Amino acid sequence: MDLTVADRAEVGDVEFLKDRLYDYNVARTGIADGRGVAIFVRDRQGAIVAGLHGWTWGDVLDIRELWVREDARGRGLGQRLLLAAERAAAGRGCHRATLETQSFQAPAFYAKFGYQVFGTLENYPRGHQKHYLRKDLA
Repeated sequence: MDLTVADRAEVGDVEFLKDRLYDYNVARTGIADGRGVAIFVRDRQGAIVAGLHGWTWGDVLDIRELWVREDARGRGLGQRLLLAAERAAAGRGCHRATLETQSFQAPAFYAKFGYQVFGTLENYPRGHQKHYLRKDLA
């Protein structure tokens, strides 16, 4: 068997790993309701201006990425994405949302919408912190 190290993984290979971990988690928990959440804002040319990606599983929304192009910030797109994901998750029966953010990214943004830090990892990356946030959904 060969072991390879690469700077970037093929999308299909990453999806393979995610699927195998999901299969394992389902086998151990009996919870098989996992679904992706993907929300995008595009300009007239179809380019992504903002987006959110995550998934729901076991009554929890896990937001993995939320991004707004720099020239489109301050227009409420991040809020729209976040609230749309929460609504979609609530519609799936989710009672909690979780996400991670860096100290130099958007902790204050998420706090405005009721997200609370429940853990912090110091010096990730060096000189900064990684925050783990949660919110109970109504």
